[in-house]
Amino acid sequence: MSSFRASARVRSQFVPSTLPRLVRNYSAPSTSYEYILVSTPRPGVGLVTLNRPKALNALCTPLIVELNDALRKFDADLSVGAMVITGSEKAFAAGADIKEMKDKTFASAYGTDFIENWSDLAAQIKKPVLAAVNGYALGGGCELAMMADIMYCSAGAAFGQPEIKLGVVPGAGGSQRLTRAIGKSRAMELVLSGDNFDGKKAGEWGLAAKVFESPQECVDGALGLAQKIARHSRIAVKAAKEVVNKSQDLGIREGVEYERRVFHSLFGSRDQKIGMAAFAEKKKPEWENA
Repeated sequence: MSSFRASARVRSQFVPSTLPRLVRNYSAPSTSYEYILVSTPRPGVGLVTLNRPKALNALCTPLIVELNDALRKFDADLSVGAMVITGSEKAFAAGADIKEMKDKTFASAYGTDFIENWSDLAAQIKKPVLAAVNGYALGGGCELAMMADIMYCSAGAAFGQPEIKLGVVPGAGGSQRLTRAIGKSRAMELVLSGDNFDGKKAGEWGLAAKVFESPQECVDGALGLAQKIARHSRIAVKAAKEVVNKSQDLGIREGVEYERRVFHSLFGSRDQKIGMAAFAEKKKPEWENA
């Protein structure tokens, strides 16, 4: 939720003219945004790049509104099968914009459900979302990365929930998702100390699915996996995301029963017939996504 900014020296060096280029050969964006860049760099893949370079991609309400809008449009786009969110080499997102929240009162924060829409990614998007994390992913940036279905990062990424240093606690799911991912003791240590941990540790602890040496390899890896996912049956992919997410809400017995019901339901799809017939005939399936 909150921001743990880099040093003033780093901030002073982070200007638009020197912003590293992490991705290449984009298609033209379909919508003009102020704080994000949107493109479809590979077949079936939607890419959202956070773009507040002077603020190290610090999250603010207007940025979140734009992000949610872009993700919803990709979610409804029949040509898109998976999405990637990334930032720059310096910062995925260095936290939340403290200037936006420092003067809020309990009444204004609670009365307007402040930052509730920051969780739309986790609550409303049905297609798989990958996070390619480089540089700082602190406070709200760490929380945003953890909302993704799959996280890739570079070894030099910097994660953390430093809200305790600002007199608050994580507010966009940091205490909950971090604990589920790395265990209570480690999460408690990080939340209470406000300390950071690097991308290598994120991989060792299971927070990130894969760790890459360089930022460009991280983004390319996420785009490659997204493209691979997009080649599968969209019906099956949607169901697969649903059953894995249910494992976080249900006990093992209820979860297996839920999974079995979804498995049975897919026998009513055209893609199940196409996929199994193609396998039996040693052919490549031509999905109808139906």
